[in-house]
Amino acid sequence: QHLGPVHKDKGDIVRALGPFYHSFLDVLEFRDHVYELLNTIDANQCYFDIHVNYDFTKSYLDLVVTYVSLVLLLARTEDRRLLIGMYHCAHEMSHGTSDPSFARLGQMVLEYDHPLKKLTEEFGPHTKAVTSALLSLHFLFARRNQGAEQWRSDQLLSLLSTAGTMLSPASSDTMACEYLSLEVMERWILMGFLVCPGALGSSPQCLELWRLALQGSLYVTLLRDEALQVHKVTEEVLGSLKGAQGHRCQPRAIDASLVAVFGGSTPCLVPSNPRSAQALFVFMALSFCRDEVSWLVRHAEHVTKTKTPEDFADSHVAELLFHMEQLRSLVRRRVGVLQRYHVQYLARFDALVLSEVIQNLSVCPEEESIILSSFVSSLSALSVKEVDDKEQFDFAPLRLDWFRLQAYTSVAKASLPLGSNPDVGRVMNLIVFHTKLLDSLEELLAAASDLSDLCFYPRPVEKMFVATMEEPSMLRYSIAFPLLCSQFSRCVHPMCPEEYPHLKAIALGLCNKFLEEMARQASAFVMDACAEQHNLSEQLLPKHCASTVSKARNKKTLKQPAKKGEPERDKPGAESQRKDRTLTTNMDKLHLVLAELSLSLNHVPNFTVFEHTVTPAEYLSSHLETRFTKAIVAMAGYSQATQEVARPSEVLVGLSAYVTFIQSLGQLVGLDTGRIIRSVLLQQTQPRDAAGEQTLTTIYTNWYLEALLRQASTGAIVLAPALQAFTTVPREGEPPFSAAEFSDVSEMRALAELIGPYGMKFLSDNLMWHVGSQVTELKKLVNENMDTLVQLRSSSCKPEQMAALLPRLTSAENVLKRMTIIGEILSFRAMAQQGLREVFSHHCPFLMGPIECLADVVTPDTDIQVTLSIFELASAAGIPCEVDPALVNVLAGSKTDGSSPEEDYKVACLLLVFVAVSLPLLASDPASLYNTEMDGYNNNIHCLAKAIIHVSAALFTVHNKNIETHLKEFLLLASVSLLQLGQETDKLRARNRDSISLLMQLV
Repeated sequence: QHLGPVHKDKGDIVRALGPFYHSFLDVLEFRDHVYELLNTIDANQCYFDIHVNYDFTKSYLDLVVTYVSLVLLLARTEDRRLLIGMYHCAHEMSHGTSDPSFARLGQMVLEYDHPLKKLTEEFGPHTKAVTSALLSLHFLFARRNQGAEQWRSDQLLSLLSTAGTMLSPASSDTMACEYLSLEVMERWILMGFLVCPGALGSSPQCLELWRLALQGSLYVTLLRDEALQVHKVTEEVLGSLKGAQGHRCQPRAIDASLVAVFGGSTPCLVPSNPRSAQALFVFMALSFCRDEVSWLVRHAEHVTKTKTPEDFADSHVAELLFHMEQLRSLVRRRVGVLQRYHVQYLARFDALVLSEVIQNLSVCPEEESIILSSFVSSLSALSVKEVDDKEQFDFAPLRLDWFRLQAYTSVAKASLPLGSNPDVGRVMNLIVFHTKLLDSLEELLAAASDLSDLCFYPRPVEKMFVATMEEPSMLRYSIAFPLLCSQFSRCVHPMCPEEYPHLKAIALGLCNKFLEEMARQASAFVMDACAEQHNLSEQLLPKHCASTVSKARNKKTLKQPAKKGEPERDKPGAESQRKDRTLTTNMDKLHLVLAELSLSLNHVPNFTVFEHTVTPAEYLSSHLETRFTKAIVAMAGYSQATQEVARPSEVLVGLSAYVTFIQSLGQLVGLDTGRIIRSVLLQQTQPRDAAGEQTLTTIYTNWYLEALLRQASTGAIVLAPALQAFTTVPREGEPPFSAAEFSDVSEMRALAELIGPYGMKFLSDNLMWHVGSQVTELKKLVNENMDTLVQLRSSSCKPEQMAALLPRLTSAENVLKRMTIIGEILSFRAMAQQGLREVFSHHCPFLMGPIECLADVVTPDTDIQVTLSIFELASAAGIPCEVDPALVNVLAGSKTDGSSPEEDYKVACLLLVFVAVSLPLLASDPASLYNTEMDGYNNNIHCLAKAIIHVSAALFTVHNKNIETHLKEFLLLASVSLLQLGQETDKLRARNRDSISLLMQLV
């Protein structure tokens, strides 16, 4: 499986299997060293007591457990015989000789086929030493392995229960043992007695200690996520011992009061402050919490089937992790205070106590006396000035000397037996703890609270996180899980750098998953709260006041009340009236959950995971942008199939509600809400947002073109200048919407507010594109009637000649229809521009003033390019211009392919001629009657004036000709054409002659 493709060269097989083979050789070499060391310890009859020679005893028990774990892991290695055998064969064929270590290695692998049986035989001679070391744990383990209720009754971690003693420094005769991991002790006891089972039958204390350990865990860790099922293995090895069952003692006595006491606003841990002396409690609490979390994760991973799954789950573990992180942060933050206090403690107390203990020794050989005296002198020389000068402390040599001294004084024939002088060990253990507070604080924190091994338990950690997110009261602590990932870099072993990418991917993946879920939920609650605010603001819209006005009127006129089936509608504001504050609304719940998640996401500005800086608030910012963008588009309610859309003013009201609530988020979480709002709203002014989806600009551009203006071109919607809006013609088959509700002044202002100048420019460009396409079609019609139009133009406007030529024109009505459509589009654009101008003037008066002044400076003598540049600026601000620069650009790009500028200019002139001579045809249309209420015509021919003026201005600007001259020519031809209506004998063809004559006033 590990070799990959089949290798033809035997040397390749040797190189491929080499790492596996040599790792087995390392085990063999390690076993030899362990044998030698254990025999030496037995030969010297070493004394072990965790309370006295802590480092010596701990190292011995660690050695035993490490060796046992290694042997058990070796036995679990699949295909170990095959790997070793293949390497041996390849080596022999490649080098012509066997590997010298193969025989011993093969023998070792065979011996450990039944590892516990072999280990029991190996540790038979060492039972006494192992048992004595384990029995020294009896008092400590029994005190620590208690239930939470017992801890509370003993007030184990309470700093406030006896306030009078807070000035006294927290000390212990077993200082290093106070924060020793319970899990580590369980592993020592269970695996120690597993390989030395004879002690259980010979000593009641050993049996009691072993049973206590069995009650604590079902699984103990061998290495990382490899665990030993202790009850099953014990039953196999010690079949005669019955009745042991896994039982969780639930050591949850850690309290947030520790954080409150150590994290006050006044400087923490200063000598004059009672909190200074209680640093030990921090490390004790961290150790206890670490054991709890480790137990839960280990058992959640390995216990598959159980009748009581709740015993192996804890939805409140996030609080534990959170307080652990807070305590670690507090310790790091107060490192200077800790150093100032304990450097004085070491010099003024510890050194004196140690000196007194040395003087009281009944016998103290010269070598040991020199070492102990050097400790005293080194500690006495310490001063606060070293802390103030930021000098680096290094007590590693002192601690190493003490470790060596423990070894020298723990043998049977020691000149200064440490077992007979326990005070030396107790004082030195206290000194070691205090020195670590000065130079190895991070190492001390890691020893008490390192959870980096959870990197190898991603599934249980994810389950814990999911349970946390389902518990509302735990949401504020959910940030503990991403912060946990910052510890995972410590799980990379220095000897295995190839693990780095894999573990980095796990850590970053988990961290990203946790923060994404937190941000997802938080943003969902934000949007829900925004939706609630939107609903409340929507109740205040004018359209909802009709029912209230109707009820008031009916009440005044004493009409019949409404039927019982009709629901009573609450007035706006009724949701704020509560007789009992305990009655919570949906908005209350949303605010509560949002506040909890915001506290969590805002707990730290950033942290590091495998050299990557992670900013929690940015996750929320990203999710908010996405959801806010979708919510805005959803408010429009656009349906391309049914051409339904919300009014711009209603969307603007909803948008204001959303923006107001998102701005208030600044009080909850450290977000740049202004940046989020600007980013989202600016995206709505573009045709597509950052995700490539439709925006309000695209939606409303499409709707006004496809729904409103298309209906206007069919006569179903009419431009009413008196109303400054388009209005729907009341007839069968009318549009399913009221045009006035989407096109009046307030709606145009709302549209400009929603999509801004950029969006309005996009709308304008699309409108101009449609105008350009209509002009292109008109040019084609002009080319079809070229000869006739040339003759009409050259007829010097003689009525009799015009009368003879007019019947030869074709598609005259089509020309008028297309020009009317152009006028409708330009009229709508003018209304939209007016709305933009009002909004721009309101928001940026300091910009609008100079732009208006600049537009007024333009005269007919101004260079055309300068004029167009100024008009383009003015048009972007909504100021109407004599020459529309957008229309000029469109028409300049729609020249007929292959035609010369002279031909295009000729077509432009003849187009005006075509329109002018076709005007009399409008008189025969019944809809051409002037409507005084609308100040227009039912067939929208009043839009012709705007089309003629703007198209002419743009066309002759493109050709750099005099606009006024050509418009005079148009008026002359149009007047002569309309005068002929007076001589028309057919009254139907001239029935609306007066109304058409009024049209000339608009031109």
